[in-house]
Amino acid sequence: MSHPHPELGRPPALPKGGLRVTPLGGLGEIGRNMTVFEYGGRLLIVDCGVLFPEEEQPGIDLILPDFTSIRDRLDDIEGIVLTHGHEDHIGGVPFLLREKPDIPLIGSKLTLALIEAKLQEHRIRPYTLEVAEGHRERVGPFDCEFVAVNHSIPDALAVAIRTPAGMVVHTGDFKMDQLPLDGRLTDLHAFARLSEEGIDLLLADSTNAEVPGFVPPERDISNVLRQVFASARKRIIVASFASHVHRIQQILDAAHEYGRRVAFVGRSMVRNMGIARDLGYLKVPPGLVVDVKTLDDLPDSEVVLVCTGSQGEPMAALSRMANRDHQIRIVNGDTVILASSLIPGNENAVYRVINGLTRWGANVVHKGNAKVHVSGHASAGELLYFYNICRPKNLMPVHGEWRHLRANAELGALTGVPHDRIVIAEDGVVVDLVEGKAKITGKVQAGYVYVDGLSVGDVGEPALKDRKILGDEGIISVFVVMDSSTGKITGGPHVQARGSGIEDSAFAAVLPKITEALERSAQDGVVEPHQLQQLIRRTLGKWVSDTYRRRPMILPVVVEV
Repeated sequence: MSHPHPELGRPPALPKGGLRVTPLGGLGEIGRNMTVFEYGGRLLIVDCGVLFPEEEQPGIDLILPDFTSIRDRLDDIEGIVLTHGHEDHIGGVPFLLREKPDIPLIGSKLTLALIEAKLQEHRIRPYTLEVAEGHRERVGPFDCEFVAVNHSIPDALAVAIRTPAGMVVHTGDFKMDQLPLDGRLTDLHAFARLSEEGIDLLLADSTNAEVPGFVPPERDISNVLRQVFASARKRIIVASFASHVHRIQQILDAAHEYGRRVAFVGRSMVRNMGIARDLGYLKVPPGLVVDVKTLDDLPDSEVVLVCTGSQGEPMAALSRMANRDHQIRIVNGDTVILASSLIPGNENAVYRVINGLTRWGANVVHKGNAKVHVSGHASAGELLYFYNICRPKNLMPVHGEWRHLRANAELGALTGVPHDRIVIAEDGVVVDLVEGKAKITGKVQAGYVYVDGLSVGDVGEPALKDRKILGDEGIISVFVVMDSSTGKITGGPHVQARGSGIEDSAFAAVLPKITEALERSAQDGVVEPHQLQQLIRRTLGKWVSDTYRRRPMILPVVVEV
C-alpha cells in the first residue's frame, strides 16, 4: 500500500494523458471533503465542505479547505460536482464562489436547492446544472455519469468520471440500506455495469470501515421512536442534523400518530425542512407543523420541538437549552431525543449537553441507551460486497480518519485489490493515474483555513495558541512609563491579572525585581522599548513559574515620555 511521506515535495508536471487527483480535505478527518481532478490542464472539483471546530480551536466557527493550490487556476475549473447536501460536502462552496462566482455547480435537485438557499445569504446567484441518477454530462474533458446511492439525506449521488486516462468512481457518502424510507436504493446494477467497463480508480467512503457487518435499515428506528412517543408525558424535543430529512420524516410520522404538533427551531432547520417539504422530499400532514410561537397555547403533551445541536455545538439550540440560555426552558419530565451519531471529537461536548439537560429533569434518549440512530455510511460487510461488485484496479480510501482509511484499505486488499494498487493518502497528497496505475507523486498545501466571524483565513495557529493560553492560564499585563532620554522609570510598574488565579496584591513581591532589572538595563544603555518588554516578560514569567507553577500570557507595555 502506498502512503504519504512527510518529505514529499511539489508534484512534477502531470504526464500527458494522465489524470491527477488531489484531495484538499476529508482524508484524515471527518469533514471538509473536497477533491480536485485534473486532466488536460482543466479541473473538476467534487464536493467542497466544511469541518466543524473542536475544543482546541476556541472562537472558530468553521474550518475550510485550503484553496491555495487552485487559487491561481480558478479559470481552469469546469465545475463543482456536489454529491449530496450535507454541510461537510457543500458548506465551503460559498467561500470558493466568493473568489469566482461563475463556477458551475452540478448536483441533484435537493442538493442544489440547499446550496442555493445558503448562497442567497452570501448574495451569490450560482450557475447550476441539475442532474439525477442515470444522467451523463460532459463537463469539459470530464465525462460524468451519476449513480444513485443511499445515504442519510435524499438525492445523494456517486459520480463516475471518464477521461482518456481511465475511469474514476467517487462514491460520495453511501450505504446499502435494502429497505430505504424513500425506496431509493444504492444502484448496484449501475456499479456492476461500470465494473464491466473497468473502474481504474475507486474513491470509497471509509467512515464505517471499522464497523463489522451491515448498517441496520433506517426504518428500524420507527418502532423505537413510537415507544418513546408513547411513554412521553410532556414535551418531546428532538435534536438532529438540519439536513437529515429521513430522520425528520420519522419524527413527523410519530408525532402525527400520537396527536402532537411539531415546531422547527433554528434558522437552518426551518430553512432546510421548508425546502424539503416544498420539493416533496418531506411529507407533512396538514396542520402538523406549527410556528414555535404558538406552542404556548398547546398542552405540553401535544408538543414536539425539532432543533439542531445533536453534536453539542455551543451556539446550537439544544446546547443553549441545556445552559438555560434559550427561550425554551427545559422542565422536569421533558423528553429529549438525540437522533444522530457522535462525530469523532464531539463526545465531550455532547455528554456535557446531556448532563445539562438531565440536570433540569429531562429524560434524554440517545444512541447510547436506545436505537434512535443508524449510520449513513457503509459498514465493513457492505464495503466488501461493494468491492466485489466494482472490482477496481486501483483503490483510494477517502472520507475518514486515519484508522478508517487503513481499515478500508485492508477491506479492499481482502477482495483482491493488489497492495501496490491501494493508495492511502492525506489532505494535499497528489495521486496521479498514469497508464492504469495510481501512485503518489507529491504534495501541495492543504492546511486548515479558519472562519472566525467575518474573518476568513486571518486567524492562524499562533492566534489559536494564544487563545488556548488565555483560556487555560489567563493574562497578566505590566505597564511601565519610561523617560526616553535617560531610560529611568517614571511610572510603574503596574500589574493587572485576569483569569490567572493570582490576586493583584500578590505581585507586590515581584515589582522590586522588575524595577531592579529595568534599572540595570538602563545602566547598560539598553533603552529600546521592545528589548525592555522582553526583559519584563522574562522576569515576571520566571517569578510566576517559580511561585505558582503557571504560565499565563504576559503582556508588557512600555510607554516612552
